Amino acid sequence: MGMQSNLARVRGMGSAKEGVHHWWMQRLTAVALVPLTLWLVISIVAHAGAGHAAVTAWMGQPVLAILMILLIVGGYYHAKLGVQVVIEDYVHNEGVKFAALIGLKLLTVVLGVASVFAILKLAFGA
Repeated sequence: MGMQSNLARVRGMGSAKEGVHHWWMQRLTAVALVPLTLWLVISIVAHAGAGHAAVTAWMGQPVLAILMILLIVGGYYHAKLGVQVVIEDYVHNEGVKFAALIGLKLLTVVLGVASVFAILKLAFGA
């Protein structure tokens, strides 16, 4: 144990000072996703019954593609932050927690990049 007091043993092992940033990012992405999600829902309803070509042409517009990319990036980042909190709070085995957090980050990056690629493919008509 050594000659250290209890306070000396725990100094420097407290907060990583990232909790407030994480909390703010979760709230900011939530606020940003509200109008983007409403836009998407309204757009989907407006294009109900439209054919594949019409929806592809609609999604190929630059402004709409940018809005969709913002929605996807914000959505995946928001989801990552939320699931990260659940893993950190409820997974107690440090090895499993580490693997789950790495897997979560990889999954969100891969799905995000694939989604953005699909939108860019539609936007550029390739």
